[in-house]
Amino acid sequence: MKDKANGLEDRLVDFAVRIIAVVESLPDTKAGNHIAGQLVRSGTSPAPNYGEAQSAESRNDFIHKMKVCLKELRETLVWLKIIVRKPLCPPDRLAPVIQENDELISIFVKSVKTAQTNKDSERRGVSRPD
Repeated sequence: MKDKANGLEDRLVDFAVRIIAVVESLPDTKAGNHIAGQLVRSGTSPAPNYGEAQSAESRNDFIHKMKVCLKELRETLVWLKIIVRKPLCPPDRLAPVIQENDELISIFVKSVKTAQTNKDSERRGVSRPD
């Protein structure tokens, strides 16, 4: 399980680096600078937030931190869509970043659902088979 967590953390770090590259390519305009500031915050935060989730103090804390990652990934997707629709960056450059963002969202949706199911099972006293 640790390797899977490390793999996802590495993927999130790589995603953050890709987001930084997008931010650095945005035009030096009022809109470009505003979007750059928002995107760099939302797009780089899932990696460290996931790191925090790995050290969660309880299942509830883990679920909360994973939901924060998911929220930030969803916000990032909206900013990327704005950049494409404006357009502030060539769409072909953003397509792989948007695809990765979608895949990460899917991973976190499933992880949160699994953690919530496990929490509910524990609360009901149902044991999970190994």
